[in-house]
Amino acid sequence: MVASLVGDPARANMLTALMTGRALTASELAQEAGITPQTASSHLSKLEAGGLGVQMLDSMRTQKLVRQKKQDIELTTEGARFLEKNLQISQDMLAHPRRPVCKACLDWSERRHHLAGTLGAAMMSRFTELKWAARDQAPGSRVVNFTRVGEKRFAALFPNGES
Repeated sequence: MVASLVGDPARANMLTALMTGRALTASELAQEAGITPQTASSHLSKLEAGGLGVQMLDSMRTQKLVRQKKQDIELTTEGARFLEKNLQISQDMLAHPRRPVCKACLDWSERRHHLAGTLGAAMMSRFTELKWAARDQAPGSRVVNFTRVGEKRFAALFPNGES
């Protein structure tokens, strides 16, 4: 699915423009990709529907595993139990003197937040240990590639709510 989303030349150009770190409007992305603003909006909708990195946080909010008010995210008691049971991540593992447990971080491709902080890092480490996912090895890449088993387990733990 990801390949079909980013394989389209216009969407690939839009994502490349966003990789510069600049916040661009749909009109600016359209100009970068050489397409109309309406076509850019359509492409952005497809990318957003693809869930590039924000599905986990959305699902955790829906399941009441975390509470979010603006940029502040807090792990709930139910969330702590869920992590311990399903991923063997304890709250003790999340303590860090200079880093928050939960933090909202803007996903550049979707302009929506994904989970950061020690919890996000611990979950990524656990996904790697379980061989569900691995980071792309290209220098500077933030891409996470899931295995087939990892995709199934991730979808079971963090459903997107559209089923």
